[in-house]
Amino acid sequence: MNQAAKPLAWDDFRLIKAIADKQALPAAAAALGVNHSTVFRRLGQIEAALGVRLFERHRSGYIATPAGEEMVQLAGRVDDDITAFARRLAGQEIEPAGELRVATNDSLLVDLLTPLFAQFLQQYPGIRLDVLIGNRAANLSKRDADVAIRATDNPPENLVGRKPARIAWALYGRAADFPDAASPEPSLLWERNWISLGEQFTMLSAVRYLARHVAPERVVYKLNTVLGLAEAVEAGIGIGFLPCFIGDTRPGLARLAGPNPDLAADLWLLTHPDMRHTPRVRLFLDFLAGEVARLRPLIEGERPIGRAPPPETPPEAGDDA
Repeated sequence: MNQAAKPLAWDDFRLIKAIADKQALPAAAAALGVNHSTVFRRLGQIEAALGVRLFERHRSGYIATPAGEEMVQLAGRVDDDITAFARRLAGQEIEPAGELRVATNDSLLVDLLTPLFAQFLQQYPGIRLDVLIGNRAANLSKRDADVAIRATDNPPENLVGRKPARIAWALYGRAADFPDAASPEPSLLWERNWISLGEQFTMLSAVRYLARHVAPERVVYKLNTVLGLAEAVEAGIGIGFLPCFIGDTRPGLARLAGPNPDLAADLWLLTHPDMRHTPRVRLFLDFLAGEVARLRPLIEGERPIGRAPPPETPPEAGDDA
């Protein structure tokens, strides 16, 4: 053993982990923000200091030896510890200020959350929101986001949160096509053209229900976003299931049946346990939980079958208020 070996630094572990992850020096160099020759030179220095080879050079790339794998595993544990430490420090904030990263999907953002976010920012001007849109679950353990707002009956077990409402789904059609939407003939609905989300949304009960009950040739239009469902139904392409908080706010749509309880999903406000006591996270969750509870009748579809009521218009000048 080399008795004069230089102690390893955290940057050495980061370099070894990057090479193992990328299996190539140029890709590892790009990930670390250094040049290829620097990675090559430092790898040689680390192996010389340890007196062992950390990688085997194969045609497929750099493959870690047993010693290299052990170093990579240790680097991963240190990285996790650093991330956890950063979360704990964030949880010790005193003032509700700073950036808050919120992950959700496009339909929740556009049809439900944006006005609530605007109210929150007005009430807490020291906080900035960075909204991340997508259906992929954000990794809150790695601080991809501080809060996730999701419609799911199976939230990740490593997160904590609240479910202030349950999102109801019902069947909708274009209002002009259903002048008597309060009593449509159910048997005739199955013969109409239908709209559905694509196969990548089979985790949604509404998609699975439609696949079981509607003949494939009757599904004339598919799309990969809930945001476009209402527009497609309103355009008269076909009928389809929509969240009630979307369908019930559009006068151009008619609800053709009551909410189906088998299609509903919980609305969750989620965060990591280390972040739940952070002032800005706690304020955000408290605020949203209260506002969503106020909107629960809309979210849970508590209105009669038929057309959505027309939007209220302000009285004209001279009218009695």
